[in-house]
Amino acid sequence: MKFEDLNLIAPILRTLKNKGYTAPTPIQQKAIPVILQGKDLLGCAQTGTGKTAAFAIPILQILHEKQTLGNWPPGIKTLVITPTRELAIQIDESFGAYGEGSRLRHTVVFGGVKQHAQVRKIRAGVDILVATPGRLLDLMNQGIVDLRHLKFFVLDEADRMLDMGFIHDIKKIVAKLPPRRQSLFFSATMPPDITTLANSLLTNPVRVEVSPVSSAAETVEQKMYHVAKANKKSLLTHMLKNENIPSALVFTRTKYGADKVARFIKNAGIHAEAIHGNKSQNARQMALKNFKNKSTKVLVATDIAARGIDIDELSHVINFEIPNEPEAYVHRIGRTGRAEKTGIALSFCDQDEKKHVKNIHKLLKKEIPVERRHPFSISPFDAVEKKKSGNQDRARRPQKKQIWHRRKG
Repeated sequence: MKFEDLNLIAPILRTLKNKGYTAPTPIQQKAIPVILQGKDLLGCAQTGTGKTAAFAIPILQILHEKQTLGNWPPGIKTLVITPTRELAIQIDESFGAYGEGSRLRHTVVFGGVKQHAQVRKIRAGVDILVATPGRLLDLMNQGIVDLRHLKFFVLDEADRMLDMGFIHDIKKIVAKLPPRRQSLFFSATMPPDITTLANSLLTNPVRVEVSPVSSAAETVEQKMYHVAKANKKSLLTHMLKNENIPSALVFTRTKYGADKVARFIKNAGIHAEAIHGNKSQNARQMALKNFKNKSTKVLVATDIAARGIDIDELSHVINFEIPNEPEAYVHRIGRTGRAEKTGIALSFCDQDEKKHVKNIHKLLKKEIPVERRHPFSISPFDAVEKKKSGNQDRARRPQKKQIWHRRKG
């Protein structure tokens, strides 16, 4: 199936094509037609399955069509609630990316920072608001956020909301929403509390469910490198200089980290560029073009910026940092080994990332082979043994005797 088969309008299809998107993921195939039909949706899908695009693309299309018809009242038309600041920022960036060229305005609000800048953007007028529960409820109680004209309500990562204690905030927010709206509910799991919440939010919902991506293509050779965090950049440049690596897509967790790694690689004399959400669209497109035509050997990217990267002849994917979500690992390494070609996925694991590797092994149902023949190799047990040794040393130290002095009466 292609995006052209989903009844999407020409402006959105052009945007998706420009970003390198060709085929929708299973959740997108199932969810987009349901949302375009105006039905409530109950989606069971994990992070890494493409669910943000599954709700953002049809919402943008419907809003664009209504905006084009005119008679457009001011106010927030779409509200997306998600549990964490990082997810909220990613979803807001996705609305900006998929809605490029439209006149729809979007912004994100979250706690932990002063609200002044966020309030200013809301008062300037937005059509799409992405928010974390606590900050949204604060702004609603202050009369800053007005949801009278709301058409779409999206609750994302509902089970994580429950785990993080946001369920009461969610209920307070929902109580203030207009009853006539289209509601979309996404959760990776469906415990009883989440099912009860879904039943209270949705009207005759269509249920769509996709299994998490749990396996990598057999054409991808995987290797794990145990390395101290301080030596990761040195290992990376060593491999880029000494191994047969024609091209490499390097993944970091953060935008700042992507810039920092790209600078280090360039200082080592290797042509590299970074691509992430803080770069302008022109800069991202130019970096991707340079990478595709092989004038740039290394592209350093964050997960969200790499979503539109589809390169048939990519030889290597390097996980400079292990992703928190195991499904993200599968998606990362799936960028290579395409079109029946072979590929290599290399992952650098420091001591703090071992817990993420365990989750990846659980998802893959097998362990990634460890490559020990490299100049920065460490045993995965080195830090544990060192800690035990330190504890034993402390235990052997003579304890200071406490001397009690009898008070003179």
